[in-house]
Amino acid sequence: MKTFKTTFVLFLLGQALATSAQNNNQEPYLNKPFANAAIKNVNVKTSGGSITVSGGTAADAHVEVYINANNNNNEDLSKDELTERLKDYDLNVSLNGNELQATAKAKSNFNWKKSLSISFKIYVPKEVSTNLTTSGGSIKLSNLNGEQNFSTSGGSLNLDQLNGLVKGRTSGGSIKVSNSKSNIDLRTSGGGITAADCQGTISLSTSGGSLHLANLNGTINARTSGGGITGDHISGELITGTSGGSINLTEMACSLETSTSAGSTHVQMEKLGKYIKINGSVGHVDLQIPSGKGLDLDLHGNRISTNVTSNFNGEKDDSRMVGKLNGGGIPVTVSTSIGGINVRM
Repeated sequence: MKTFKTTFVLFLLGQALATSAQNNNQEPYLNKPFANAAIKNVNVKTSGGSITVSGGTAADAHVEVYINANNNNNEDLSKDELTERLKDYDLNVSLNGNELQATAKAKSNFNWKKSLSISFKIYVPKEVSTNLTTSGGSIKLSNLNGEQNFSTSGGSLNLDQLNGLVKGRTSGGSIKVSNSKSNIDLRTSGGGITAADCQGTISLSTSGGSLHLANLNGTINARTSGGGITGDHISGELITGTSGGSINLTEMACSLETSTSAGSTHVQMEKLGKYIKINGSVGHVDLQIPSGKGLDLDLHGNRISTNVTSNFNGEKDDSRMVGKLNGGGIPVTVSTSIGGINVRM
């Protein structure tokens, strides 16, 4: 069983490498037009290649199929040789009602040593929904309005200019999303996540990488179990946390809740939201807040340092500061178990 699992993992890795190495100037094995077809949905499934879906005009709708040998010998097969190997696959590119279908599946008796990487590049009108699955390649979506569902076991996700419900999963790659909005739900088990210039309800999760957040607006929940978090220019509400890294947030204009179990926390607030809640656990916390604001302070740490000298009514010592600043108002809660707390206004 162990040998089988190892072989299967290497097989998927080989698929991903073959797909990533594909020459952008390669001629498609098949180019099938669907000009002016009433396409509302796109359904794609391949076990050994990448998937790209780009929104454009109905007049330009078509599907390109790219096929490469999928092994460690870097074979450059002729079209006749590819056609011969394709006999071991069920390849379908067709229109069923309003649904564009593109599928590539190996037959049960195919020879792994002669396996293929079959990728699809799909050009459709912007107003479409997708359902995409690949176990051995990356997924790229751009310029689409609608509901997008997609997953890969062996590649990255690259998303740009999406509007609608966006739900993506990868078990072995990074995620990059930009210029998108509405409802975004993305998860990876093996890579970092970069999100930039997005708005709406945004949920991001990784078990094995860092988070990079920039120019986000909305309700944002972003978590990692194995990396650091950086962010800038975020408005609305941000809930974020890590079990294995530091947090660095600048030019924040949002309600904020953040936590780390194994690193320091640096937060610079440009504008306050409804609350600030920071749990630094064993790490040091630096917090910068605009001056002159009414705050309800609740600070607990190993050492507390602050430049507050007046307009504070409450209790303060080396490890605790609880009370109202400038008459009270926005709750600011900061706690650490071992590290110190530094608050500047």
